[in-house]
Amino acid sequence: MGSTAPAPEREADVLRRCVALLEDRLPSGWQADVAEEVPLGSAGRRADAVVDLTASDGSRLVLVFEARRSVVVRDLPAMVGGLETVIAPLLGQAAQVVPVVTARYLGPSVREWLQERGVSYVDATGNIRIVADNPALYLRDTGADRDPWRGPGRPRAGLHGPPAARVVRGLVDFAPPVSVSELARRSGASIGATYRVVEFLEREALIEREPRGPVVTVQWRRILERWSEDYGFLRSNTVSGYLQPRGIPAVLDALRGSTGLRYAVTGSLAAQRLAPYAPPRLAMLYLDDPASAVDTLGLRAVDGGANVLLAGTDHDVVLTRTVEADGLRFVAPSQAAVDLLTAPGRGPAEGHALLDWMQAHDAGWRR
Repeated sequence: MGSTAPAPEREADVLRRCVALLEDRLPSGWQADVAEEVPLGSAGRRADAVVDLTASDGSRLVLVFEARRSVVVRDLPAMVGGLETVIAPLLGQAAQVVPVVTARYLGPSVREWLQERGVSYVDATGNIRIVADNPALYLRDTGADRDPWRGPGRPRAGLHGPPAARVVRGLVDFAPPVSVSELARRSGASIGATYRVVEFLEREALIEREPRGPVVTVQWRRILERWSEDYGFLRSNTVSGYLQPRGIPAVLDALRGSTGLRYAVTGSLAAQRLAPYAPPRLAMLYLDDPASAVDTLGLRAVDGGANVLLAGTDHDVVLTRTVEADGLRFVAPSQAAVDLLTAPGRGPAEGHALLDWMQAHDAGWRR
């Protein structure tokens, strides 16, 4: 669905558009009977809509919809729990009763949360996942990856840019609790940027914060995975590829012997000292001034077949909280993990292996 489609403004409009999208995708021979604002049980409960589906063999499946104009991850436990309560009076009236979460737009993290818990959903852009066993039904379609109706000038939600990177690293690299003011001081981000990131992570249910108090729980692995959607080693930095004819060990020897280079090793080489995966085939380095390091490291510019990637970056946080080992300077484990998750080749697999190690040794790398 393109962004030129008019936005459904009311929850009733959201509901009707989502039901229509569902009906358009039903298998041949299936029929749908739609009722809105359906009273259920004697406790005054109502379903926003009940869709009674009849399969081609005559078996029945009931879908119960709850519509919201917008939904964030933080809303989902209560929303899904409420749906499960609402459908209770319908159980036994059909072979299966399926709760369906509906909104104008469901972001990737919301869809992931619902899918992990087997909850069906539809949004007005065409993101659909309806799953039932009896009768068997599986509807899956893809709509928008971003909210097409976000207003002009409205800040883009997410973890884009250097301030968000500083706050993410400040949350991940240290064990909670931490106040917002202390997080701002620790990360070097402004108070305003820190609050925006904290509020976003709260909505995504990636942190928990006491009312007007400190952050007390940090889902650091999920935060790094979410950050990798907005930050990437290749796409967020100026990266050039080079060849070191004598291989990666020659790069490391040159780094050990260099003076005056402000650098940090990331990627496979940074992960190998913690969670060996396979012999590194690519050296990934952050430098203040990549061009000045080319001769020092004995590199040749190449169009293909590079074994060294040099990154210049505006994300100064990548060079903070580095780790000295074996005469080299490595990025923090959190930075190495997100860089691998967004690296080419086998990088993502190495990134998940590093995250597994970090999860098993939480006290060994967090401050």
